[in-house]
Amino acid sequence: MSIWRPQQNILVKARGLVWRDGLLLASEIYLDDGSIKGVRPLGGRLEFGETWRDALVREFDEELGVAVEVIGKPMVLENIFMHQGVIGHEITFVSDVIFPDVAYRQDGPIQYVEDKGEKCRAFWFDVEELNCGHLELYPNGLKAQLPERTQTS
Repeated sequence: MSIWRPQQNILVKARGLVWRDGLLLASEIYLDDGSIKGVRPLGGRLEFGETWRDALVREFDEELGVAVEVIGKPMVLENIFMHQGVIGHEITFVSDVIFPDVAYRQDGPIQYVEDKGEKCRAFWFDVEELNCGHLELYPNGLKAQLPERTQTS
C-alpha cells in the first residue's frame, strides 16, 4: 500500500455509478495506517483534451477490462476535502453507467490495479449503510444526490 496525498491543484475526475440488485460498486479509500476511510465509485482523472464521458469509459476499460455505456446527464460535484491533513480539490462528473451483466457476478472483492500500479479492491455496497459513521461515500455530497437511484439495477 502506498501513501496517497491530494495534489495541490484542482483535478477533474469522472466516476461511474454501477448498480446491481440495488447495490453500488465502489472502491475502498485507505488511511496511512491501512484502515478504510470510505469508498468511492470507480473512475478517475480526465486526461487533457478528453471528455468526461470518454474518460469514464477509458477508466473502466483500463481498470476492469469492461466496456461500459454512460447513460444520462452527469451530476457535477465540487469536492474540497481533507485527507491525512492535506487539502484536496476536485471537480467530479458522476454518471450512471451500464455495466455488462456477465462481468464480476461474484460477491467477493473485485481486485484491480490503478494506472500507477496501486492495487485496489471494489465491493458492492448498500448506499444506505454508507455515511453512517463507519464508511463514508465520496466525493462529499454524493449520497445526498442519489435519491431513487439505489432502486435501479
